[in-house]
Amino acid sequence: MAFKNRIQSVDLDERARQSMIENGFEPDFDRLVIEQVKAIEADGKPASADGVEDLRYLLWSSIDNRTSRDLDQVEYAERLPNGEIKLFVGIADVDSLVQKSTPIDDHAVSNTVTVYTESEIFPMLPEELSTERTSLNEGQDRLAVIVELVIDANGDVPGNKVFRAIVRNCAKLSYEDVGNWIDENAPEPAKFATVANLKEQIELQLEAAHRLHRFRKEKGALEFESIESSPVVVDGEVRDIETVRPNSARKIIENFMIAANVEMAEFLELNGSPSIRRVVKTPERWSRIRDLAAEYGTTLPETPDNPSLSAFLAERRASDPDHFPDLSLAIVKLMGSCEYFIKQPGVEVSGHFGLGIRDYAHSTAPNRRFPDMVVQRLVKAKLLDAPAPYSIDELEAIAAHCNDREKAARKVERKMRKIVAAAVMQRRVGESFDAIVTGATDKGTFARILRPPVDGRIVHGESETEVGDKVRVRLLSANPKNGFIDFSVEHPSRTRHQR
Repeated sequence: MAFKNRIQSVDLDERARQSMIENGFEPDFDRLVIEQVKAIEADGKPASADGVEDLRYLLWSSIDNRTSRDLDQVEYAERLPNGEIKLFVGIADVDSLVQKSTPIDDHAVSNTVTVYTESEIFPMLPEELSTERTSLNEGQDRLAVIVELVIDANGDVPGNKVFRAIVRNCAKLSYEDVGNWIDENAPEPAKFATVANLKEQIELQLEAAHRLHRFRKEKGALEFESIESSPVVVDGEVRDIETVRPNSARKIIENFMIAANVEMAEFLELNGSPSIRRVVKTPERWSRIRDLAAEYGTTLPETPDNPSLSAFLAERRASDPDHFPDLSLAIVKLMGSCEYFIKQPGVEVSGHFGLGIRDYAHSTAPNRRFPDMVVQRLVKAKLLDAPAPYSIDELEAIAAHCNDREKAARKVERKMRKIVAAAVMQRRVGESFDAIVTGATDKGTFARILRPPVDGRIVHGESETEVGDKVRVRLLSANPKNGFIDFSVEHPSRTRHQR
């Protein structure tokens, strides 16, 4: 029941499904789930509930990938007389249709996350819900949990509120169209001409995002720039791999998402509720990060320090923007992965090192991440003055399982990216590329070539490398059947970052 993406290759579909099973996922929905979906559809209950505000009159909009169908978040902003900006972030009220301990919820508990592969998307929730009934689709009335933020001129948030409401998405916009309009002076998105005041609304949202971003940066938030890949498919065949770069539209949503997640965490803390937090704790390999910085003439403190690392990254972005994504990738790999853990009220814990914030709870994607649905249920219980839906022991078990499933999802997605990449790169065996060493485990040493962004294993010369090194590699082989891509390090074996 996984819905299709652009690639229609039977072989890729089969490999994706097999990889899901090998990594402990349930790729299909069972009979009980299908029956529950049919019952929800037959019920046809409108988007309404007691005690919720009606905010359908506001000019809500969403910005997402052009192909996205599972819309979790909408936004609206208004300027206050004193110059502050009031921002509303609406999050799909998935819990209103997916009750705890029902078959659909049990499937979500098991998989915990939507898995995205190059050929198929395996949704956490049935698409009849995630892309229809619980998606904040354009022109549809939907229940939402609202985070209301007041943003001052400095980007601080002196006031906030969480409540439930009915919303209607007035315009589904894309990162591509809005980003090109802001960054490349491209034509305005077509909906600006058909939806009154939409252009001014997005301009105000951009200003609000800039304020939030500036405040987080001053607090030591780390700014990375990633280079992602997307397959180019012609007549069902993977022909090439294109680079997807961040843009201002993505930054708008990223800043709103972070702000909403912070406020959700603070709401639960202030109301005496436990929560699932999402953090990168102390970087795993700070000494190696210091070594990288030293190669550029920068001395970082001996102990991990957000502001110092943030300032170093900002300086490198300004000095050498073309190669900044390479440095970003190296440091991200050295910092280690994010993890979920349980925060109990009144218990001090470390914050999210990368974001430079103490309170952070995933909440803005309940259609595709189970921790977000858990946070939503905790929040709604407080809003309704109802008993907590989970015990501490249950939350601990959920967090541990979500950490495990997230690692497994990365394995599936990485495997399928390698299979697609190998299909493209087999035509380039023997060529040389610039690369970054991204990992060293008992299974081998791995690197990512930068253009196109493709991962593989270093099978010759790996002993002379360290994680974070920039190296020149030659492509030895690429096998689409198993996704194996092998490199050798060219000599001179290692090129250190140059100032």
